[in-house]
Amino acid sequence: MPVYNKLVRDKIPQIIEASGKTCNTRILAASEHLGEIKNKMQEEALEFQQAANEKDAVEELADILELVYAALDVYGVSYEELEAIRMHKKDKRGGFAEGVYLMEVED
Repeated sequence: MPVYNKLVRDKIPQIIEASGKTCNTRILAASEHLGEIKNKMQEEALEFQQAANEKDAVEELADILELVYAALDVYGVSYEELEAIRMHKKDKRGGFAEGVYLMEVED
């Protein structure tokens, strides 16, 4: 029996059971949840990096966005608050759309 020990989407246990298999799960304590969201974020970011095509890359971005929503919920921060912070940082320092690649800075 494979052992996963990782955060999964909420409906995964029902999907597993619908396929005729059984699984063992538990609900994470609040103190564990954020850490597991961070671990899953790293996993999904790596899968995004390794995506072979646009469709797979966008799927991984959707997973990352879902994890962002989960983290916001843990922190008690709304998406609107996050968006306001994002826009403030973008206004002050810019975004990443232009592809600026910093190579070095001289003193």
